[in-house]
Amino acid sequence: MTRRKTQGSLVERAKAQDGARDSFPGEHWLVLGAGIAAWALTRTSPSVVVRTAGMLAATALVGRAASGRDGLSKLLRYTPLGRRIR
Repeated sequence: MTRRKTQGSLVERAKAQDGARDSFPGEHWLVLGAGIAAWALTRTSPSVVVRTAGMLAATALVGRAASGRDGLSKLLRYTPLGRRIR
């Protein structure tokens, strides 16, 4: 029970630290590139574990790029289909 509280507070502290720091221009593009690179580098591996880990990392990074503070969702608002994004 104590371990879960420690992990929860660790995640909360990481989120608070990320929210407090200043972002830099193009940060979401770098994260998107890292996600695509993770997928591209691991997709042809013969190991199922490596392919799965690469896909999980790629999904997390692309999701972060799309939904982060300065993510792609803010840019997509200016597209015809993105007007519904809040």
